[in-house]
Amino acid sequence: MAGELVLVIDDSPTITKVVQLVLTKAGYQVNTAADGEAGLEAVRAQRPHMILLDFVMPRMNGYQFCRELVADASLRDIPVVLMSAKGDQVGERFVKVMGIVDYITKPFSPEAITAVVQHTIGKYRSGHEDEPSLVTGEDLAATDDADRATAKVSALHALRDQVGLIVSQRVTALLALAHDVTKGTGDPDAQVAIDSAAIADAARSALDDASLLKIIGSLDVNLFNEGAPGLRGDLRVVPLAEVLQLLDVQEQSGVLTVERSGARVDIYFRRGRVDQAIAEGIPDEFLLGRFVTDAELMQRADFDAFLDANRSSGKQGGKLIGAQLVKLGYLGEADLKQCLTRQSSELIYEILRWRHGRFRFAAGLELPAAAIDAALGLDVEAVLMEGYRRVDEWHLIERAIDNFDVVFLRNEDSVAQMGRGRLTREELAVLELVNGKNTVKDIIRKSRMGSFEVSKMLYRLLSIKLVRRRVLPVAV
Repeated sequence: MAGELVLVIDDSPTITKVVQLVLTKAGYQVNTAADGEAGLEAVRAQRPHMILLDFVMPRMNGYQFCRELVADASLRDIPVVLMSAKGDQVGERFVKVMGIVDYITKPFSPEAITAVVQHTIGKYRSGHEDEPSLVTGEDLAATDDADRATAKVSALHALRDQVGLIVSQRVTALLALAHDVTKGTGDPDAQVAIDSAAIADAARSALDDASLLKIIGSLDVNLFNEGAPGLRGDLRVVPLAEVLQLLDVQEQSGVLTVERSGARVDIYFRRGRVDQAIAEGIPDEFLLGRFVTDAELMQRADFDAFLDANRSSGKQGGKLIGAQLVKLGYLGEADLKQCLTRQSSELIYEILRWRHGRFRFAAGLELPAAAIDAALGLDVEAVLMEGYRRVDEWHLIERAIDNFDVVFLRNEDSVAQMGRGRLTREELAVLELVNGKNTVKDIIRKSRMGSFEVSKMLYRLLSIKLVRRRVLPVAV
């Protein structure tokens, strides 16, 4: 039954956080520890029903932890499930001894980790029952008055521009008509009267219900409703992952908007699941075309030709372009859904890395037709699991590739010695673009791959010494 205590020992804060979220949602109590030494302290302070254990950790790794655990007669019967990455050299003999009753390979899905815990606790139930602990949340209503005031000014400016454009177009046409009517009459007062009435009528008729709804629909109306409750804040105060987790747990429906430096991502929720993510002001790597060509559903040249012929109907969100591709027979409905799923997931992975920016959630808003049609129903926990894994990898990669303006050189001798047969097709494509002139940004653009994939490949090429960072001469 749920309520049992699980101890998660892993040096990755993101892994421990997401496993804690998944198991807490399933009804378990969860304690965490950052390494084997802290894990032993936690076990002795409060005996868990089972332990989820990482293999590779600083100070005390998984093997050393298990050795200490079985040396204590009062703790050796606690079942341990090992969490290991694909590349970890974990032998079968280790899995079968020293308290290890099962193992699971990272990355794993929320369903997989929950199933392993349920099976393990059910099979090795020890009978130790503890009082349930109180799980408290954090206040996610962080606000920033200065940013809010700036956003309001920008929104009003946009409103004035749109109203002015609509009215001026109508007034220009009516003044031209008035000029034709009064031409040659010699009565300037008549023209003034006609112009005044025409301007008033133009303003009223131009701003009909449809026009007003169109204008208001393009704005964040919450900016003008100071007393309206809502979820909003600063990513420097509240990590995006915690916002996503809250909307998932509460099974919210509405739109989560995340903005930073001209880039904007709208994530459409329906009962706690993501139906689609749509973005503006983002790099080309997140546009639909990349995912269509990555899946080899179309050749890049064919997709570019399609875009050239359909510029008027294209949008970054991808649904209008996708609908056209399906209508013209380039893609099937299932193909489009697969591409939109990858696009929405990649957008969320990307903004999980943002260390600054602002978010706001508007609950209960009617979703746009594109999101309703897409109906991806993405599981937030699964997206976060992969997103956390990528964030961890990014932190490692950024130690060697700290910005996208870095230039690399090929180590031709090492390439010749190793040979190219051990590299994947994608790694070879990236290696060919390393020429001492292309920046990382250039390689991403020319390879038409994602920044994460390119950076990961460059990091591997660096680690096996096939490329090196170009050192610029020091000015004297």
